[in-house]
Amino acid sequence: MAEELMQQLRSKATELLLREEWAESVVAYSHFITLCQDQLSKTHEHPDPDYLPKLQKSLCIALSNRAEARSRLREFSQALEDCDQALKIESAHFKSLLCKGKILLNLNRYSMAIECFKTAHLDPQSGGNSETLNGYLEKSKKLEFLSRTGAFDLSDWVVNGFHGKPPELAEYIGPVQILKSQISGRGLFTTKNIDAGTLLFVTKAVATERGILAGQDPDENAQLVMWKNFVDEVVESASRCRRTRSLVSTLSSGEDENGLEVPEMSLFRPETEGSNHPHEKPEMSSVLSILDVNSLVENAISAIVLGKNSGYYGVGLWVLASFINHSCIPNARRLHVGDHVTVHASRDLKAGEEITFAYFDVLSPLNKRKEMSKTWGFECNCKRCKFEGDLSTKQDIREIEMGLERGMDVGGAVYRLEEGMRRWVVRGKEKGYLRASFWAAFCEVYRSEKTVKRWGRRIPPMDSVVDSIAEAMGSDERLLKIVFEKTKKHGDVAVALERVLKLGRGVYGKIVKKQALRSLVELDIHEQSY
Repeated sequence: MAEELMQQLRSKATELLLREEWAESVVAYSHFITLCQDQLSKTHEHPDPDYLPKLQKSLCIALSNRAEARSRLREFSQALEDCDQALKIESAHFKSLLCKGKILLNLNRYSMAIECFKTAHLDPQSGGNSETLNGYLEKSKKLEFLSRTGAFDLSDWVVNGFHGKPPELAEYIGPVQILKSQISGRGLFTTKNIDAGTLLFVTKAVATERGILAGQDPDENAQLVMWKNFVDEVVESASRCRRTRSLVSTLSSGEDENGLEVPEMSLFRPETEGSNHPHEKPEMSSVLSILDVNSLVENAISAIVLGKNSGYYGVGLWVLASFINHSCIPNARRLHVGDHVTVHASRDLKAGEEITFAYFDVLSPLNKRKEMSKTWGFECNCKRCKFEGDLSTKQDIREIEMGLERGMDVGGAVYRLEEGMRRWVVRGKEKGYLRASFWAAFCEVYRSEKTVKRWGRRIPPMDSVVDSIAEAMGSDERLLKIVFEKTKKHGDVAVALERVLKLGRGVYGKIVKKQALRSLVELDIHEQSY
């Protein structure tokens, strides 16, 4: 009777698997596996000497099939356990090795995936699947190389107009570490000197939610639905994978920032499995607090790279990126490609320097930046904010700000600012800080040939202003675009491309080469907060 029941269960489970009813097939296979294991404990009572190997073979196949179903449900930890149990029975079982390799590849454990696919070649069954197997093996080798070296290149995809799927990226961690931050709680720091454009890390999202929110005032209900979907996806991802639960648990919920533990960087490397959290959903209140503090919105540049229109909206959770604090003199930028985010230096960095993002548009005056930082729930105390705070008492600064609000001639505003900096003995990066605060006025001046001719040498040339802002603040696509437009207009495209390449490294990183940079710059980049 037991054997009859097992046969029925095995047939039912196989049928459910073929119909891609994954959850139901897991239940059926679990019942079969329990009966099979029970029978194995009683094999000494069976008269047929071939019964034991047949039963073990059936158990091995059932475990492999349950692993396949669980992997389709993204229950990767449990699926790997099934694969390992199957491989204890038959160490070179092709289907189990292929399933395990695919799961490890999905979890970005490239070296382990390579070993699985290599071992799968030893099974005689691999002959008819050699093309598929070799494809997975080559993919694993490519991603392992990228993960080890960080030698990414998105140029072909950019030049081809972002057609097709985004290029496959690997998880990569460069010269960075997490330490206590003087800005807030914990932060990400460099471990060596870094040039502008250098890739700092690439990481895959725990979850994302994307959609089109059309119009100037997008529907609040649509945003709420997207947010709910996003929260649910994070909860599901964390409940299905031990490592994801471990990573999410390292993030701040916004309370006791200074008392939080500093996690080891090894935890963020894909080879690390994570602690043995039980297979259960995390508390919703905890997840909501974490997402409120740590979720990132995909910016406008990323929307263009993803081939989306201006109504595009995307939100996601990228754990390592969540450790980067804000500064009004940011030194890093991010680019979203598929479900990955790439983070690179936007200007030269020194060893031990904290890596910072701009959470809002920092090419804005101090008073507007203060308003924006309040909406984020913090007060920025970076060097630039302190310097401009000291200058804010000066009558000239207040008059320039009020004049621009009332429609003052932008050339006159720029002239007064430059004259003021001479009187106040403002030098070096501090010039870049103030010019960045009044970038809107500088931009309007340089886009008007009439205004430039009128003011002549009384205002600084565009190149020197752009360079001073980029040196102090890191590159920005608006600086890059005006340089390209201005130089191209005067016919010297070769010179434009050299300057664009220099600025472009800070905006897009070294993963985009010269020809691709030109394609990006010529896109209709909207001047707004990034």
